[in-house]
Amino acid sequence: MKFSEMPYRRPDPETVKSELEDLILRFRNAQDYTQARAVFLEKEEKTKIVNTMGSLAYVRHSIDTRDEYYDRENDFFDSFTPELEEYEQSWIDAMLESPFRRNFEDEYGDLLFVNAEIARKTFSPAIIEDMQRENELCTEYAKLIASAQIPFEGGVYTLSQLEPFQVDPDDERRLAAWRAKGQWFKDNQQQLDAIYDELTRLRDSMGRKLGYDGYTQLGYYRMQRNCYTKEDVEKFRTAVQKYLVPVADLILRSQAERLGKSYPLSFADNALSFRSGNPRPVGTAEDILAQGQLFYDMLSPETSEFFRTMRENELMDVLSTEGKEGGGYCTDFELYQVPFIFANFNGTQGDVEVVTHEAGHAFAYWMNRSRIPIEYASPSLEACEVHSMSMEFFGWMNADGFFGPDARKFLYSHLASAITFIPYGTMVDHFQHIIYENPQLTPAGRHAEWKRLLGIYMPWLKLDGEIPFFSDGEGWQRQSHIYECPFYYIDYCLAQTVSLEFWAMILKDPKDAWRHYMAYTEQGGSRTFTSLLLNAGLKTPFDEECLKEVCKAAAKWLEDYDLSGIE
Repeated sequence: MKFSEMPYRRPDPETVKSELEDLILRFRNAQDYTQARAVFLEKEEKTKIVNTMGSLAYVRHSIDTRDEYYDRENDFFDSFTPELEEYEQSWIDAMLESPFRRNFEDEYGDLLFVNAEIARKTFSPAIIEDMQRENELCTEYAKLIASAQIPFEGGVYTLSQLEPFQVDPDDERRLAAWRAKGQWFKDNQQQLDAIYDELTRLRDSMGRKLGYDGYTQLGYYRMQRNCYTKEDVEKFRTAVQKYLVPVADLILRSQAERLGKSYPLSFADNALSFRSGNPRPVGTAEDILAQGQLFYDMLSPETSEFFRTMRENELMDVLSTEGKEGGGYCTDFELYQVPFIFANFNGTQGDVEVVTHEAGHAFAYWMNRSRIPIEYASPSLEACEVHSMSMEFFGWMNADGFFGPDARKFLYSHLASAITFIPYGTMVDHFQHIIYENPQLTPAGRHAEWKRLLGIYMPWLKLDGEIPFFSDGEGWQRQSHIYECPFYYIDYCLAQTVSLEFWAMILKDPKDAWRHYMAYTEQGGSRTFTSLLLNAGLKTPFDEECLKEVCKAAAKWLEDYDLSGIE
């Protein structure tokens, strides 16, 4: 079924709640495992309906935040989902207390119950109103970002549409674009500060209502961290500072030399990899998608069928248009067992990375779309990011098709950006830990912390006030994850480390690398993150040697890479 043909109907709250109450009662009264299992499977089907309607409302709202109908429907789910959580928790209690728990574990594995125990720690009826308000504030932030209309060179652009100017080879034009973007955030800073002030206090209050010392522990539970701790993340951050930051610093020093710029670099110069311009994909959006099809046809029969289905059924919305929410994501429609890709193509290297990154997420869901329980269709988020970030490196197989004469630029800049991204992403995580450990910080205090962390994780950036907002330590406000999904960012860094393992495998033996990728992907969400990796013959990023080895290999490749003939 095509996306445009998928019917949407708002669920009736009282009917859904009544059905859940009935399911819980029948599950508790089951006389044997056969009866309990039948109710469990019935609940799965009911859940698919509600989840699919929620996803349809969210996607259609994202595509045009000005659409009044789906704006109201998105608001409905912002309010309804927290109300439903109370009933979902009652179902979890029934599952955990079931006399047939061992039978369920034998058939579906024990992770179902490990995750249920974690979910039990994230909710109380006392925080329903807080959760509703949290959703409202996140939607307010998303709408604000989507509403941006930035005057530049006689035109008016959204934040996504402005990005090509931010990597323009002309120094003055590029700097002007960065200043224009920063000015829009400055003009809206009072609202941005107010939203985050309230979110921080609200989340801290939610954590304390549930018996925690603030939000951090609750945040980890909400992220379903089931195989590593805050202390493991702290060790990873230390390893990043030890191994990644020095290598990234050398990469940026080389970049400054190529550009003829002094070191450290301004934010505008940091964005330009080559004096002749960053790699640009060949052709239109449709040309890029067509190259994506060629790539996936070449990669495997499974990826070929998957991507063709995505194209033929309108399961990708990739053009950057007025009123469209910023960024990109992948979601799914469980009722129809298909994923959906949302993006904002703007003529930059990132367009191709959407075709690989978001499609990596989508392919993983595609491979596991029939799993029972439905939560096993996808693993926890850091495990999901392995699918996407590693698929980006498999995309090297079609670099010429995607980038034509800029293919050599792309290979270098993609690997270089993978290395330089990890310090940035780790800084985002470090910043959030500071924020939720100090919820009383003022906006000025938060900006000061971000600026301090820039000096630790990104010492190659010049913080001299040349570009207000960014150089003032306020650039974190453009990172939507910080507002909308706290502690969801170290996931990218952990996954990027694993993707570099795949990169090294691909250079050595692409077919063997794909076998490992499929071994990882085919497990869906049936295991924890670290177990998924080990079961597929991969190292975990919490092993310091893993980070050390991939960093060393990438640094040598970049150092030896022939950039002759590229300006």
